Amino acid sequence: MDKKEFRVLIKYCFLKGKNTVEAKTWLDAEFPDPAPGKSTIKDWYAKFRSGEMSTEKGNTKFKVKAFVLHKYKMTILEFGDIDSSQA
Repeated sequence: MDKKEFRVLIKYCFLKGKNTVEAKTWLDAEFPDPAPGKSTIKDWYAKFRSGEMSTEKGNTKFKVKAFVLHKYKMTILEFGDIDSSQA
């Protein structure tokens, strides 16, 4: 079984509400091919929890970094709008 197929199965476990340990146990029991390691499953769960539901491997770090920078700029602007006379 290739990595892409395992990613789909990891996503299936995530959507079914299994935790990472349950997902690893199920993958090891059901599929004779060597299943991904615990850290790989944790990484994919983190990706799915963040809202990135694609099973394609790609550079999502740029998207996350851009989002964080955008949120940071918004926060600074929001604080900048506070009138000091109301404090």
